[in-house]
Parts: sequence; structure tokens; C-alpha cells
Amino acid sequence: MEISFDDFMKLDVRIGKVEEAQQISGSRNLLKLIVDFGSEKRQSVAGLLRYYEPEELVGKKFVFLLNLERRKLMGVESQCMALAAEDNEGNVVLIAPEKDIAVGSKIG
Repeated sequence: MEISFDDFMKLDVRIGKVEEAQQISGSRNLLKLIVDFGSEKRQSVAGLLRYYEPEELVGKKFVFLLNLERRKLMGVESQCMALAAEDNEGNVVLIAPEKDIAVGSKIG
């Protein structure tokens, strides 16, 4: 399915820096991330514990979708979504900028 360029421009995709990462109590795979976007900080809940240890995410920059509808997972609100790629073998990696760039930089 194709979308229009106008629809693509509605997506608020930005670079965020993970300041905190911790496993959500009672969950086997969910991490709670506190992410700095420059003008604000948001909380993200992501099923990444099988692929990343929390401490290896802290201080790194990744790509996030900010204007996705918020939802609660295990009672914790997710205010943005980390973007990741998954291959045919089930390997998952977070999408990161190739070079250093300011937090909050808009993608599009």
C-alpha cells in the first residue's frame, strides 16, 4: 500500500538520546526508556530485553516516532516508539543515526 507524501509528513520522527533504561517489573521482555528529545523528555516502552541489556542503551541516540497514539503496557505509558529493524531470523536492532546529530533532529 502506498501513502501520500502529505501522509508521510504527518509522522513526527526524531532523534532521541536514551537517558535511562530499566526492565519493567513483572515483564520478561519490556524495557522502560527515558528519552531526551532536546525540548522535552518522553517515556518509551519497548520489547527489547531479548536483544539489549538496559545499560547498553543509555547514552545512545536512536530514531523514535513521537506522534503515535500513547498506550499502556504492563501499566506503564509509552509516549513514543523506538524504531527497529527485524530480519528473517528474528534478529532485532534499533535504528540509529549514521553520524552524530543533535537530539530532537527531525527525520523526513
